[in-house]
Amino acid sequence: MNNLLISEPPLQVLPSLAVKVGLNEAIVLQQFHYWLNRSNNERDGYKWIYNSYTSWHKQFPFWSIKTLKRAITSLEKDEFLISGNYNKAGFDKTKWYRINYEKLEGQPLGQNGPTNRPECSNGVAQNGPTNTNRLPETTTETTNNKRPNSKTEYGPDDTPYKVAVHLLTRIKQRQPDFKEPNLQKWANDIRLAHERDHRDYEKLDWLIDWSQDNSFWQANILSAGKLRKQYDTLIGQAERDRPTNVAPQTREDWFG
Repeated sequence: MNNLLISEPPLQVLPSLAVKVGLNEAIVLQQFHYWLNRSNNERDGYKWIYNSYTSWHKQFPFWSIKTLKRAITSLEKDEFLISGNYNKAGFDKTKWYRINYEKLEGQPLGQNGPTNRPECSNGVAQNGPTNTNRLPETTTETTNNKRPNSKTEYGPDDTPYKVAVHLLTRIKQRQPDFKEPNLQKWANDIRLAHERDHRDYEKLDWLIDWSQDNSFWQANILSAGKLRKQYDTLIGQAERDRPTNVAPQTREDWFG
């Protein structure tokens, strides 16, 4: 079979939606809808999602990041996307998004409004689409970052492994003779921080740099498990220590 003819989960969009909002915007909106149906982030009676442009781009590799940004900005400008900020850290400007279903007449994506509406047992709204051919089930991971089973190891292209290597690299910059850790365990701790604690990978990555530049925490954050355990304390202190220890003021690959 020709490898270009549907040998992987396809992106699908209703022509009527493309007519209403534009083709690129419709593709983005459909994908956002898919993740919103699976989101556990409930605020003000609605489900929300957030992600970095870099991570979203991995789900839309046929576009440039600029094209992706234009589509998202257009949807927000036309009020098909509603943005908010529910981040715990004051310096964190990452945008959260939900779809304005009320503006989509007839709700062609399926209802995903206030979370007190009835839902099916699989978590998808009752009048939502039944086709399951969508991209991998996570807003911040790609196929390379899906949870490995007991017989699968994290590879160098897996995001949890990359974050673990980043931590080890920073530690070895100060301690060249630091004992080689079990990077598989570190990567698994990073994954757990992301999946169970809902920590963004890029924030974990940034927090590694902050902790290793801090005279106190560099001696205490010597494993991924410790990074996960102390995350809230680290974020809190990073905010208190501003402006000498601040998060980057501009992150073009973050929403906002």
